[in-house]
Amino acid sequence: MSYPVGQVAGFAGVTVRTLHHYDEIGLLVPSERSAAGHRQYADADLDRLQRILFYRELGFPLEEVAALLDDPDADPQDHLRRQHELLSSRIEKLQKMAAAVEHAMEARKMGINLTPEEKFEVFGDHDPDQYAEEAERRWGDTDAYRESMRRTSSYTKEDWQRITEEQEEWGSRFAAQMDGGEGPESEAAMDLAEEHRQQICRFYYECSYEIHTGLAEMYIADPRFTATYEAIKPGMAEYLRDAILANAVRNS
Repeated sequence: MSYPVGQVAGFAGVTVRTLHHYDEIGLLVPSERSAAGHRQYADADLDRLQRILFYRELGFPLEEVAALLDDPDADPQDHLRRQHELLSSRIEKLQKMAAAVEHAMEARKMGINLTPEEKFEVFGDHDPDQYAEEAERRWGDTDAYRESMRRTSSYTKEDWQRITEEQEEWGSRFAAQMDGGEGPESEAAMDLAEEHRQQICRFYYECSYEIHTGLAEMYIADPRFTATYEAIKPGMAEYLRDAILANAVRNS
């Protein structure tokens, strides 16, 4: 059987745009075209898409995914085994995916063909490339983006737990700072803004004051980032932006 692009997007929980992008860069080229020229995906294409999404969930950049999948010395079983080993060391939300890899390995060994829905149900409503394609388009050619991808791809479950706990603790202290009534240009607010910058440097990439102020403006301009800070405390996104700008001026 073959499946149109919209149906495959539904199976996998990704956008049609993501599949078009994979086709354009040669990562996942559909095996067939309809008489009208529309993309048609065979079962082998779905198997490759499943492996792509596993590697994307693990933080691999698209070019590394392509190199892994196109390795002439690796067969599908090798990919499943490697993914299972990596998944077992990742954060809790990926444990469900490790079980799915085992399921796929057993199905292949026993000659069982999984349905398209079964191949992708592990991903739920999460599209690992929902924002990744945008991030690559906006920052993919920067050293900061490459450094962030390099670091995060090696983080373990314990690493992510430690990072999350530290960031949450910082968020609590920043909210308390706001409650204290001092403005974002106060020394205490600027010190917390500097701590925010240092966290980025330690966890992701070298964040200069110029980059930090660019991020600060994005926290206001992009509602997705705004919502992250507003969920901690209403008004935090704007307060943090102003504190970051004041801190950059202090250190200029």
